[in-house]
Amino acid sequence: MTQSQRAYTKYLFMVPAVLIVTMMIIYPIIYGFVLSLYDTNLVNRWDFVGVRNFIFIFNNPHFVNSLWVTIRFTLIVVAGHFLFGLLFALLLNKKMKCRLLFRSILMIPWLFPEIVLGILWSWILNPVFGIANYALISLGILNEPVSWLGSIEYAFTSLSFVAIWRGFPFVMLMLLAGLQAIPDDLYEAGEIDGCSGFKTLLHITLPLLLPVLSVTLILNTVIWFRHFNLVQILTFGGPANSTMLVSNHIFNSAFSNFRFGEAAAMSVVIFLICFILGGVYRWALKRRD
Repeated sequence: MTQSQRAYTKYLFMVPAVLIVTMMIIYPIIYGFVLSLYDTNLVNRWDFVGVRNFIFIFNNPHFVNSLWVTIRFTLIVVAGHFLFGLLFALLLNKKMKCRLLFRSILMIPWLFPEIVLGILWSWILNPVFGIANYALISLGILNEPVSWLGSIEYAFTSLSFVAIWRGFPFVMLMLLAGLQAIPDDLYEAGEIDGCSGFKTLLHITLPLLLPVLSVTLILNTVIWFRHFNLVQILTFGGPANSTMLVSNHIFNSAFSNFRFGEAAAMSVVIFLICFILGGVYRWALKRRD
């Protein structure tokens, strides 16, 4: 085989990967951008409207509300993930009996499909026969059943609680891997210098865990900023759009109202936000290097 043939051969092996990336990633992104510039039914009406869809969505109070709800939801859920994820990661990093058993139990929320978990939590929080109301009334905490997912007062809080319970094992696993990479010699040296307890966490654990924390923060934020399944199963964005995330609003615009151009414009906005978060992620990796 000549040198020129070898050069062509390596490009030939790249063709399947390039085709897959083009079909699965590049083409949908370009198609979404193009679709956002049209008022269309995807069949026989393709009216070019330019940036009119973008102007409409930012003047649409429902979209602005869903964007604000998504930001609040993401901040609360990600904060809860890191609070419980770090706590359980620190506990599981200690030498204790049945550590593998506890680790397996704590990973259960992340391992089950979201559809299954959504249906289970809809039963648990049901105002008529749900076990949550039964337990709280039996303990004397409540005097009467509460509609956890059907009232404006409790729906957002209940959804955030379920999302925190669903996602904290991912953060726990990432942080646990980072903790296990920290050499024990550093902790022994800290004990010799009189550093123990909270000071060890503050001056040894967290600084060495910071690269993993930053990467996990970005990944977890992107995952839950574009979340869809739990909301669609538990509340459908209600009541009164109090739990309507942007992803659910996009779904309703496209497949309930058949406003595909507006839905594509909203998708472009979310793509750009996630792209910016990805830039922060790459910046965090460079800082770590």
